[in-house]
Amino acid sequence: MPPKVVARDRYRIGDKGPDNPGPPPVVRRHLQDDSRSMTQRIEPGSIIVGVDGSDDSGRALRWAAEQAAREHRPLAVVTAAPVTQLNALALAGAASTYVAGTDALMEGARSVAAGAAESVQLVRPGLATTAHAVQGDPREVLIELSRDAHLVVMGSRGRGVFRSRLLGSVSANVLRRAHSPVVVCRPESPGQVRRGILVGADGTTEGRAVLQFAFELASMRELPLTVLHSFHDVIAAVNGPQLVSAAEAFVEEERLLLAESVAGFAERFPEVWVDLQLARGFAHECLAVDSQRWHLIVVGRHPTDSVGRMMSSTVATAVVERAHTTVAVVPVPPAV
Repeated sequence: MPPKVVARDRYRIGDKGPDNPGPPPVVRRHLQDDSRSMTQRIEPGSIIVGVDGSDDSGRALRWAAEQAAREHRPLAVVTAAPVTQLNALALAGAASTYVAGTDALMEGARSVAAGAAESVQLVRPGLATTAHAVQGDPREVLIELSRDAHLVVMGSRGRGVFRSRLLGSVSANVLRRAHSPVVVCRPESPGQVRRGILVGADGTTEGRAVLQFAFELASMRELPLTVLHSFHDVIAAVNGPQLVSAAEAFVEEERLLLAESVAGFAERFPEVWVDLQLARGFAHECLAVDSQRWHLIVVGRHPTDSVGRMMSSTVATAVVERAHTTVAVVPVPPAV
C-alpha cells in the first residue's frame, strides 16, 4: 500500500523552478469576444475550459473546476461560435439571413457559456469563474487562448449546440498545436477501480517537463504515480505490448535510462508514491492498454522539427484516441 499522500498547497503547477523556467513572454492576438455582460478579459495563467453544451464538455468542466480550485487559479469558461460557417450565405447574397444567423449563434454561445459558469459557481462559490463567448473556429480560438493559459481542458468529442462537420477534429487539432498543456477528458468506465496517474518517460532531457507536470499533479491530487518507459524489439513485434518483469535480464540499459529520467524527483516530491515500470511495445500501445484503470495518463508532445519529433506528436494523438480515461498532453520544449 502506498503511504498516505500529503497535499501540497505551496505551489501551483507551472510555477517557475529548476526544471521549469516558465513560459516565454507572448503577445496576445485579437480575438472577437462578444460576451456583452460577461467578463471579457481572461486573466493570464487561467485554466481555460471549452464548453459546447454536450456531456463531454460537461465532464471537462467538472475536471477543470476541480483543478482550478486545487491550484487557486481563475477558471475561464469559453464557448466558440463558428460563425464563419455562415459565410457561404453571405457570399450567396443572403446577407440578412447571415446577420440573423450570426446573432442567433452568438446568443446561443453566450447562453451556453453563462450556464456552464453558473453551474460551477453553485458547487464552488469561491472560485473565480468567468464566461466568454467568442466568434471563431473552436480549434483556432482554443489554440490562440492557450498562449496565455496555464492549462486548456476540453472534452474529446462535442455533441451539443455547436455540432459541426469538424467534430472529433477539434480536440485532436488543439492538442497538436496548443502552447500550453491540454487535458482531454475522455469517457470513463463507471465503477472501475483506478490506480493513480500513468506518465510516459522517453529518457530525453526535454522530457523532464512532462515528468514535472505528472509529479506535481500526483502530489496535488494525492495519487500514486507510475512512470513507464517503453521500447520496441523483436519480442514486442511478435507478442505485442507487455510489461517487463523485474527479474528479466538484458534490459539493464533501459532500466538505467528510466532511473536517470526520474532522478531528483523523489527528493522534491517525497509524498508521492512512485512505481517505475518498463514495457515492450510502441509507446502509444503501452500507455493506452488498460487505460480505464488510471485516473489520468500524461504524455509529452515534442516539437515537430524532425521525423522523430513528428512521430512523438502522433503518439500523443494516438493515446488520446485509444484511452478510456482523461489524458494530459504536455508540450515539450525544443532541444537545445
